[in-house]
Amino acid sequence: MTQTFPHPTVGALIFNPEGKILLVRSHKFHDKYVVPGGHIEVGEKMTDALIREAKEETGLDVYDLEFIFFQEFIQDESFWKNMHFIFFDFACKTDSTDVVLNDEAQSYVWMTMEEALGLPIDSYTGNAIRELMRKRAL
Repeated sequence: MTQTFPHPTVGALIFNPEGKILLVRSHKFHDKYVVPGGHIEVGEKMTDALIREAKEETGLDVYDLEFIFFQEFIQDESFWKNMHFIFFDFACKTDSTDVVLNDEAQSYVWMTMEEALGLPIDSYTGNAIRELMRKRAL
């Protein structure tokens, strides 16, 4: 199947009560750490997609959604398929640290944003973390 248009997706920078961010290691991004997220379904609001994807991929309920920014991902080799995505990244909170991963991730970590930048993270995840750090420093 040939892609005929970009796929809009959401990414969730999920913070636990201690202020640490959740990163998941994904085979889809060559075993780098990324944030949970996925496609926006037809007729679904971005915020609803974020809540749904966070629950599906981590088992976590999220709230206090804060839009960070969007990024274009155009047939980048960092993803396992040759695709064009538009990422809409949000920060959000959860009251739990009990993560239940689905088959899209192999492991997870909770850490500060500064610590996260020291991990093998996907470049788009790094961009989102740095942008959120910049916004919160203003």
